[in-house]
Amino acid sequence: MNDRIVAVTNVATDPHNLSLLSLFFQASFTVKVVILLLIGCSFWSWTIIFAKISMIKKLKVTAGKFEDAFWNCGSIEIFFDNVASRVEDPFVNVFISGMNEWRRAKNKKTPLNAMSIRERIETMMRVTIGREIDFLERHIGFLATVGSTAPFVGLFGTVWGIMNSFESIGLDQNTSLTAVAPGIAEALFATALGLVVTIPAVIAYNKISGEINRYQNRLDAFVDEFSTLISRQMEEERV
Repeated sequence: MNDRIVAVTNVATDPHNLSLLSLFFQASFTVKVVILLLIGCSFWSWTIIFAKISMIKKLKVTAGKFEDAFWNCGSIEIFFDNVASRVEDPFVNVFISGMNEWRRAKNKKTPLNAMSIRERIETMMRVTIGREIDFLERHIGFLATVGSTAPFVGLFGTVWGIMNSFESIGLDQNTSLTAVAPGIAEALFATALGLVVTIPAVIAYNKISGEINRYQNRLDAFVDEFSTLISRQMEEERV
């Protein structure tokens, strides 16, 4: 077992070995920090990506089910009583906020203007939409930050690695490719790693942001439809 560990260590520290593991162990402390930072950012980025994509898929399915149930219900009052205890879905939360405001208006003894009631209902529902969207957008700002800064972090590692190569040339007075190859490879590895971290983060940020915007538009459309339905019901009841 010890012989295997020694063998792996020797391979990793062999200056003629340009594998990724070897490049990491041969790199200077600064470049190692850069590499570890980029790997950590990549790990957290993929965690956010998988979590958000899974969440959005689930929300799209539940939104479809909610809309089908809402438009096929006989009475929104009965429908509200059936869903009032379910608060884990944005559509349900938006609907509950609108219905609560509608019931408060109906329970008032003094008559209210129909337009005023509709505006209050829409305001409460859109405030709820804002809270729900803020929750959905949590952590995706990290993807944007990684997408914009990771290339420069990798570039910093690249510059540092090239500086080490020139320092080796100055100390050893050796300009052969064998002497400078490890430093150049180390520098290019930092650049490549920066791009590997950046590209998925940027693509995922654009994709997730677009999906959240479409979901928000869907919520906004439901608010308009719901307020129109309430207005029609108020006219029928002569509120």
